Formats: sequence, C-alpha cells, structure tokens
Amino acid sequence: MESLLGTSYQVFFGVTVVIIGFAACVTGQAMANTWRPLSHVFLYSALLGFADRFLTFALFEGELLSLSGYLIDTAVLTIMSLIAFRVTKARKLVSQYPWLYEADGLFGWRRKGVGGD
Repeated sequence: MESLLGTSYQVFFGVTVVIIGFAACVTGQAMANTWRPLSHVFLYSALLGFADRFLTFALFEGELLSLSGYLIDTAVLTIMSLIAFRVTKARKLVSQYPWLYEADGLFGWRRKGVGGD
C-alpha cells in the first residue's frame, strides 16, 4: 500500500489528511460561502493535490511523480472539500433564507411546508 501512496502511512495521514485536509475543508467552506459552483471545488482540490505531493516530496522524501499517490491524495481531499461545501451551503441556505428553507439533516435543506407537513 505504501507504494501506491508514494510515502508511508504516517506521512499520508499527517500531510494529506491533517494539514492539506484542513486546507481542503476551508476551501470547500469558502466556495460555499461565496456561492461558487460545485465544479470549482474539483479544480481547487486538484491544485491541493499538487501541493500535497510537493510537501510530501520536499519534507519527507516521498515520491513526487507518483500518479497513484496523487490520485489517492486528490480523491481524499476532494471528498473532504465536498463534505465541507455541502454542510456550509446547507447551513447558509437555512440561515440566510429562513422563510424559504428548513434544515433536513446535516447535508440537506428543503422548502418550508414540503415533505409531510
């Protein structure tokens, strides 16, 4: 598995999940707060994947040009960004338009008066 990641598990967790993962969450929140389309999340996650590969290479002597490592890192970062985007957008819609929407779980919203009322 370490050959797929291009580095050790500890470095993957520390750099990808903790450090760059935090940046991915903040990126997802920023995209939702500024009403950007969902497609922007994918673009910025791809760029964060490059940053992750570089930090892994520069700080921990990981493989810089590991395609599988980049794809795995980018997939994890994209998932984290998408979750943050959806949660932030749901909260924003419910708080900004309380006369139109109500919360429907952590990730969703629905129009008021719809859904069994």
